[in-house]
Amino acid sequence: MAAIPTIDSQVHTYERDRPERPWVGSLQGPSEVTGDNMVAAMDAVGVDGALLVSPWSMYRFDASYALEVYASHPGRFGLIKPFDPRVAGVADEIAEWSATPGVVGARIMFMGQATPDADDPGLNRIFAAGAQYRLPINVLCWGRLPLLGELARRNPETQIVLDHVGLRQPFEPPVPPDPFSDLANVIDLAQCDNVAIKISGACTLSREPFPYQDLWEPLGQIFEAFGFDRCMWGTDWTRAVGLLTYKEGVEAFRVTDQLSDSERSALMGGSLARIYTWSPTVG
Repeated sequence: MAAIPTIDSQVHTYERDRPERPWVGSLQGPSEVTGDNMVAAMDAVGVDGALLVSPWSMYRFDASYALEVYASHPGRFGLIKPFDPRVAGVADEIAEWSATPGVVGARIMFMGQATPDADDPGLNRIFAAGAQYRLPINVLCWGRLPLLGELARRNPETQIVLDHVGLRQPFEPPVPPDPFSDLANVIDLAQCDNVAIKISGACTLSREPFPYQDLWEPLGQIFEAFGFDRCMWGTDWTRAVGLLTYKEGVEAFRVTDQLSDSERSALMGGSLARIYTWSPTVG
């Protein structure tokens, strides 16, 4: 049987801030990370493909640069972009996005706005569209996990993916004193069969140096609750650049003795390929 590809569940690329495509804000990392840069980093450590998430912090709802990267490296990236639930026609936007070559998912950010309710029409339009077009809806909702549980129960046909272990993660040192303080709410979400979880950026929660041994007890609780068929490793590169190297974010999951070979294969590619119905092609 062919080897299961290694797939990073979340990376970001962006060009330098320029008038033709200005940054709205900024993201932790270098002044530029092109598609070529990201592919070179992946090749150096044997990562076959990645989910390329258009960075909300820089471009908000404009995924034009991610689309350019995909056009240059069509076999290496599956595309995800954020959507604004306040837009009346957001379901039509998702329909158009779902038909775009390379697209594998959509994203919602519970950031920079008042906390919505579970009956928010815009949010539910996005989740309903995700079910209709079989497009996983990725959600960043640090500190608002119970809300996601309510939305998941209202939309049982929608594949939902919780970003970044569901926990607030640092952009630079130091790591918070208790980075897993909200772990109980993360584990509660495992009761919703339609919720999967990205173990992305997890190494930034460690208070120890590589290979981050203090992660395995709390991550073990997540693996037990969700099962490896709903867990997907990722680096959240380049947001994590202030705390570790890309190689460290990859190798920490390869060198550990806390995972069996089958668990590692599922976590580092197999589960993602099934959940997103996507695998990279190299060469």
